Amino acid sequence: MPDADEPSAGPPDGPVTPALLDALATADAIRTYVVDRDLRIVRAGGLTLRATPEPLRDRLLSEEYELDDPQALSRALAAPNGTAPAPAGSVRGRRTDEDGRDRTFAVAFHPLPGDTTGPGGTPGALLVLAADVTRRERARSRAAALDAVRERVGQSLDLATTCEDLVDALVPRFADIAVVEIVDDALHGADAPEAPPSRGTPLRRIAFRGPRGTAGAAHPLGDVREMPHPTPYALALGDLRPRLVTLGPDTPWYPSDPDRARAIEEFGAHSLIAVPLALRGTALGILSFYRCGGSEPYDGSDLAFAATLAAHTALSVDNARRYERDHSIASTVQRRLLPPGTSTPVAVETAHVYLPGRNSGCWFDAIPLSGARTALVVGRVDGHGVQAATTMGQLRTAVRTLAALDLPPAELLAHLGDTTAHLAAERAALPLGDSLRHRPLVATCLYGVYDPFTRIWTVGRAGHSLPHVTRPDGTPQEYPAPEGPPLGSSEGTPFVTTDIPLEPGSLLVLHSGSRNLEARSGTRPVDEVLAPAGRSLREIGDAIIYNYPADAHPDGAVLLLARPSEVAPDRAVTVRLPDDESAPSEARTLVRAHLTGWNIPKDVLYAVELIVSELVTNAVRYGTPPLSFRLIRTHVLTCEVRDHSSTTPHLRHARTGDEGGRGLFIMSQLATSWGTRYTADAKIVWAEVEL
Repeated sequence: MPDADEPSAGPPDGPVTPALLDALATADAIRTYVVDRDLRIVRAGGLTLRATPEPLRDRLLSEEYELDDPQALSRALAAPNGTAPAPAGSVRGRRTDEDGRDRTFAVAFHPLPGDTTGPGGTPGALLVLAADVTRRERARSRAAALDAVRERVGQSLDLATTCEDLVDALVPRFADIAVVEIVDDALHGADAPEAPPSRGTPLRRIAFRGPRGTAGAAHPLGDVREMPHPTPYALALGDLRPRLVTLGPDTPWYPSDPDRARAIEEFGAHSLIAVPLALRGTALGILSFYRCGGSEPYDGSDLAFAATLAAHTALSVDNARRYERDHSIASTVQRRLLPPGTSTPVAVETAHVYLPGRNSGCWFDAIPLSGARTALVVGRVDGHGVQAATTMGQLRTAVRTLAALDLPPAELLAHLGDTTAHLAAERAALPLGDSLRHRPLVATCLYGVYDPFTRIWTVGRAGHSLPHVTRPDGTPQEYPAPEGPPLGSSEGTPFVTTDIPLEPGSLLVLHSGSRNLEARSGTRPVDEVLAPAGRSLREIGDAIIYNYPADAHPDGAVLLLARPSEVAPDRAVTVRLPDDESAPSEARTLVRAHLTGWNIPKDVLYAVELIVSELVTNAVRYGTPPLSFRLIRTHVLTCEVRDHSSTTPHLRHARTGDEGGRGLFIMSQLATSWGTRYTADAKIVWAEVEL
């Protein structure tokens, strides 16, 4: 018979239409009727028109069948007979048999010629054939369900999405209710047990679809519970064989699972298929399919079909489980390579918000530098998995190492780009069979240094999104910030930095994602979210996340928030030194006076005096005036000597007979750390001593 969505058959070639021939050839059972112009049954029978049973005589055909197009027969009776054949066609119909099951019929009709002709040359009766095509419709429905499963299931590597796609594809094509329950450990990326799951193995209900959505389900989505025993579900998991079960009031296993029994009775389910999700002898979960009400019960062909569905689904679930496992490993590696907690720089308050996602190459850092300065860093390595996380860790370590050398941002990004290019070359040299060989290494970074004495944030960008800067009054601060090439780029374009003046109390928001905050569509504008003053950075970070939908950051991201301040006047002193041999003595006197006022222990005071004396002496002998000296007290004591020479002091290891060359060596032993950094017109030699 033609499909329901196909047009009615055209004019027949003879007294027997193609629709009638198709019905006679393919139907499981055929019922024949002759109906008059009022569509009342005149005769009824099987393949031949025998005597009409009394209960059917004079009944309307519409009382026997629910037709998709009930007016089709009336139109055929209203069409006049001329030289052309009388119109004929077919419609789809349904009825409920004596056993209460819904049956599908292809209803074909043909005008009867001869003395049945009505007024105006119209047909006076119709021959109607109702062919039972329920079995064929079920086969078509199974084929449609399988096509839907193959098309939709497995397109996502998210396990929950995979299972939801499965139940969406099968309800109502194959089942009135579909349930997916997965071994809970598999959801977290763990290896599924090779042996059959024990009775205590917890399963999580991850997908459910029924005629009322999830209403009336025995257990809510996300519920984790042990599978009761004995039940068809537990038996199917135990031997990895599907079960076809007829459900009824006397079902023997109902007392073992009363919650599910209650739901089955409420839904009116009468037929169940429980089929395990298994791959290579490993149980991943179980599928449960139910038919309710007037739906045809499952039979052996449905059981085989369910096994085919389960095999395809198990492969998709295993792929999602393996991806989840790899993602869990990558996320763990990423977290281990990120700072364990936000550091506490001297003049910058910081906080971060980490959004886990598919990308495992996002990183941030807040690096304390000499002179109470702070480096703020965010970066991103494209890709996911352990390789992206390990590459991120390599670049973050390189940034830390280069930052310890007090390199300016532009120079640091240039060296970091060289490191990235070297890593890309190593990746390209991997064996041909290594999948990583063909993945390009794409990375971006933003690096900026804040100086609390100048209140300047010097920032450079390597293909990274712009940071968001807000003044203390909540208004956004505009600034030019040219973008340099991504790390490892072959362009060779030099990096350019921007000096951004920051008032104490300003807010910086650095984003590690591929787009800045303004480019994302949130509930409210970013400036409105950041504007209220007086909140902690943690509250502001949470407010930013709440402003965006849950799927706004599918790749994962890191927000680094910073609020710069200044060093308190009583914790820092800067003086100009004379350009002669009295400078070391004056510096020692200054150090002794301030450290005594700061209640610094005497052993630290003596050490700092020696350090300052050596630094100032070197500046007088080898430097270029003018000279200045700065002493900063934070969690460490920092001594800085500035001059306008570009010559860097060199640490020597004097021999036993040498009369000099030991000053810097002694200073390096007394100081916790020391080094040299350069400004546009001067150099600064500094040393730090732990308190």
